Amino acid sequence: MITGGAAGIGAACAERCEADGFEAVVIDRVGSRIGSGLIADLSDTEATRKALDQALAGGPVTRLVNNVGVVVPAGAGEQSLEELELAWSLNVRCAMQCMQALLPGMQAAGFGRIVNMSSRAALGKELRTAYSATKAALIGMTRVWALELGRHGITANAIGPGPIRTELFDRANPPDSPRTRAIVESVPVKRVGTPEDIAHAASYLLDARSGFVTGQVLYVCGGMTVGVAGV
Repeated sequence: MITGGAAGIGAACAERCEADGFEAVVIDRVGSRIGSGLIADLSDTEATRKALDQALAGGPVTRLVNNVGVVVPAGAGEQSLEELELAWSLNVRCAMQCMQALLPGMQAAGFGRIVNMSSRAALGKELRTAYSATKAALIGMTRVWALELGRHGITANAIGPGPIRTELFDRANPPDSPRTRAIVESVPVKRVGTPEDIAHAASYLLDARSGFVTGQVLYVCGGMTVGVAGV
């Protein structure tokens, strides 16, 4: 199951899951061209519940990518409580609700893989009070889930993407702008990432052979977190 899997990183994860031999169940506010698509506003608790009930009607789902999220840029003094509540609901509450819905099936199977899409912004980024807070919260939940669920054969890990070339990124950062060139130059590998880079990392963490990796944050950022993230 991939939340927010109709475009960008989520769509790349869904495509990779299909290529790896899994049936992708995508929940998004718009229709998905990949796998089994369910339409729901995941910022709404009841809509999320109904979509999860529908997704699980055919049986348990043992792999989960909590990808859906929202960015609400604003300075610290201007970030509204409404924006914080939206970011919390979509970026954090939805992840926990999805995990809890899938958990009984994972426990019964003695197997599960959970991948939470955090962000390099969890380490701190200007104009990202609400976003950074929620992405840091995802990392905290990931660690707790790893400790509590490991005995059931369930792993929980997070991915922290750096700058990734999605449609949203390209709209905000035209390829020929000085700002975009500065972003590229700040990346040690001298390029921005692709959704497929993130999907490849997710594929590894979703694999049955990755059962000894849990509670970790994998920064897929071209080296930008070197010297920033703790060792």
